[in-house]
Amino acid sequence: MAGASPSHVHPIQHNHILADIQPRPAIFRSWERARRQRVHWLVECIAEMFGVFCYCYAGLGATAAFIVGNILKLNGIGSLFTIGVAYGLGIVVALVVCTATSGGHLSPAVTLVHVLFNGLPPTKAVRYITAQIFGSFMASIFVYWQWNILIKDAEAALRTAGVYDTVNFTSLGPAGIFALYANPAAPLALVFLNEFVSDFFIGIVIAACLDPTNFFTPPVATPWVVGLTYGTAIWGFSSNGLAANTARDVGGRLVAIAVWGTKANGGKYAAIAALTNILATVAAYAFYEFIFKDSSRVLTVIGKEYHDSRTAQLEHRRYHLDNLTVRYGAGSDSERGKHVENLEK
Repeated sequence: MAGASPSHVHPIQHNHILADIQPRPAIFRSWERARRQRVHWLVECIAEMFGVFCYCYAGLGATAAFIVGNILKLNGIGSLFTIGVAYGLGIVVALVVCTATSGGHLSPAVTLVHVLFNGLPPTKAVRYITAQIFGSFMASIFVYWQWNILIKDAEAALRTAGVYDTVNFTSLGPAGIFALYANPAAPLALVFLNEFVSDFFIGIVIAACLDPTNFFTPPVATPWVVGLTYGTAIWGFSSNGLAANTARDVGGRLVAIAVWGTKANGGKYAAIAALTNILATVAAYAFYEFIFKDSSRVLTVIGKEYHDSRTAQLEHRRYHLDNLTVRYGAGSDSERGKHVENLEK
C-alpha cells in the first residue's frame, strides 16, 4: 500500500504460513490474535506441561504394570524393557506434539541450560519449570487413579506376606511407581555417580541434537534419538536409581507423599534424584560447547530451514508487536507497554 509505514509491511510475506494453505475459522483467528498479544506465555506453559504429562504418563503406566505384575504374579504384563520403551516413546510423542509451541524443553535441566547458554529469560524459565512439574504431577495422579484397584491389591498382597514396610517404599513397591528410590544396598556415593554419568550421557546427546551443524541429527530425528537415549539409560543403569528429570521426580514424589505420607519422601536420595540431573545436563552442554561445537561448520540444509522457519515465526510476532505502536499510539504508553511486555516474554 502506497505511503504505508514499515510496520504495515508483513515481514514474512515471502514465506508460506499456515494461513496461506489452511484458512482457519474466524473464531480461531480471533483467538490467535488475542493469544499472541496477551497469553502466548500461558500456551507455551501448557505445551510444556502436556509434553511432560505425555512422557510421564507413558512411563508410569509401564512401571505400574511391571511392579504390580511382579507383586501379584501377573507374568508378562511388564518388564524393565517395556519401561524403557514406554518412556522413550513418550518422549517422542511429547517432542512431536509440543516442540513447535514451547521449544520442547520437557525438563528443568534443559530449561536452565537455555537460561545459561541461550539467553532464556529467568521469569520464563520459572514458568516452564513449574509447568513441567505440574505435568508430572498430573500424569502421576491419572496413573494412580487408573491403576488404583490393582495397586490396592498389591498392597494387600505385601501385607499378607508381611513385607509391606520393607518393600513398599522401594523401586519394587507400589510407591515406587511414582516416587523414585535408590537401591538400598548401594552407597549414596555410587548412586550419585550412577545418576550423574547417566544424565551426562543423555545431556551430551541432547546437545548434539540441538547443534544445527550436525548432519546426523536433523530436527525430524531428534525425538527418536533423545527417546532412544533415555530408554538406553533406563535399561542399563536404573538398578541403582535413576531420575534423569527433576520434573518427573518431584511431581511423582509429591503424589507418592500425598498417597502414602512422608514415608514415601525418599530420604537423602530425594536430593540426589531432584538435583543431580541438573548439574549433569549443564556440565554435558558445557562440555559439548567447549569440545565438539565449532562455529566454522556449515549449517545443514534442514538445520538452516528450521532456523529460518523459527526466525520467520519470531518476525511474525515482531510484526504484531510493531503494529501495537500504530494501534495504541504515543499517548498510550502504559497500554502499549503492557502488550509489548506480554509479547516479548
